[in-house]
Amino acid sequence: MPAPRPTPEPPAFVSAQVTAARRFYLNLKPRPTPGLTVVCGGWEECAPDYTIDRKTFPYPSVEFVASGRGELVLAGKRHDLAPGALFTYGPGISHRIHTSADAPLKKYFVNFTGARASALLRESALNPGTLTRLGTTTDVRNAFDALIRFGTLHDRHTARSCALQLELLLLAIVRANQPSSPAARRSMATFERCRAHIDQHFLALPTLQSAATACHVDEAYLCRLFQRFQDETPYRYLQRLQMQWAAERLHSSGRLVREIAADLHLDPFQFSRTFKRIHGVSPSTFLGPRG
Repeated sequence: MPAPRPTPEPPAFVSAQVTAARRFYLNLKPRPTPGLTVVCGGWEECAPDYTIDRKTFPYPSVEFVASGRGELVLAGKRHDLAPGALFTYGPGISHRIHTSADAPLKKYFVNFTGARASALLRESALNPGTLTRLGTTTDVRNAFDALIRFGTLHDRHTARSCALQLELLLLAIVRANQPSSPAARRSMATFERCRAHIDQHFLALPTLQSAATACHVDEAYLCRLFQRFQDETPYRYLQRLQMQWAAERLHSSGRLVREIAADLHLDPFQFSRTFKRIHGVSPSTFLGPRG
């Protein structure tokens, strides 16, 4: 196990108005990078007088309220803070965080940078200046705890493991951010039912029309559901399942390309073109000398 390093001095932007904290500091002067760099993060129990009032912040940041209550003014808009609240800020985003003295906030935070930072927040529907209220929080708390654990290891893998864990954290947030209205919940339930059916029966569903018919919805609605909750078309999803199955069979069964194509109701040319679009290589290249 790597030996613990002395805890560095907290940067000026980290509040001292806390009664307990678990924090880590990785790279407080990060250079521009095409990837993702975690600057610092942690968990803190706010003191009764805790107040943060900033006009801007140097890094994209995510904060998550685990317990307690407070008030947030984010980009000029006031919000109540309660367990499950998650919000983002960053350069150019004003924010004022004030805890309730009767129920002080206990919250997680992570600050990060890099060219991928903005793209990841955008893909997660968490652009700086966003507040959302998560329906379930266990996985998000566990992901934050894992990030803190990785951040305190101080070995040669720390920076990379924290960057990867941050991506897993954002995925956990996306999953926890379930639709809240009755209509949205019905849409999500329909999507999950359709996706489960496609997962189970993809070999018998050669077309989008056949998938929609099997799921008892029309094609246009199935497309809207997948674009909303899966961020891809249902036909693309169906093709990925089929080509993953095809790659496994080609690798393990010794069968010919034309035989696998026939199982999927495709001619060899169409199969090869789809296989290359999904996997990036043709079936013959995938097989190597055996092909």
